[in-house]
Amino acid sequence: MPPKPIRVLLVDDHNLVRESLVGILQGDGDIEVIAQAADGVEAVGKALATRPDIVITDLSMPRLSGIELVRRLTQELPDTRVLVLTMHQEDQYVLQAVRVGASGYLVKDSAAAELLAAVRNVHAGRAHFGPHASRALAEQLQHPERLPDDRYELLTAREREVFGLIAEGLTTKEIARRLSISTKTAENHRTRVLTKIAVRNTAELVRYALRRGLLD
Repeated sequence: MPPKPIRVLLVDDHNLVRESLVGILQGDGDIEVIAQAADGVEAVGKALATRPDIVITDLSMPRLSGIELVRRLTQELPDTRVLVLTMHQEDQYVLQAVRVGASGYLVKDSAAAELLAAVRNVHAGRAHFGPHASRALAEQLQHPERLPDDRYELLTAREREVFGLIAEGLTTKEIARRLSISTKTAENHRTRVLTKIAVRNTAELVRYALRRGLLD
């Protein structure tokens, strides 16, 4: 009996990118793309429904960032491994992705053969990082004092939701409606988020989110 294919959930907000990746991944027959999602919220739902072996995800996506998606998947589906495939080459993105549980990190200009190798390595329980990600991790090990202060880690799960909604530009009343909470509670969450992140207003929060790779 042939071995079962590696079951993959593919997450990217660009249809053309997903279609291209499906062709690459399924070319050799040992990998099967069982589901696709165009944003982080859709990805969480499909991951919980299908329980894939591997989730391949972009970082810059609407509604829920790739970093937050990795964090949630590693917490809620510990048997599912996550491989980041992104255009972001900055060290801070690599370090954040690894910190929240990613098993691999590749940039989108990687060769198709490396993507296939990454999927197989991650499925086998090994980590797989492309050259620039490996360099970023090596430098971090050599110079741990350079690790930037990450105030985002101080937020609770609910505060991260509010953080994302503020970054999307929602008002306090809109946040209250979206989360089915009172306006007063939403205002309290908003105040705590701004205080913990140490920013004064929405514009500064958005700049912080962009620097951290938490927002497209």
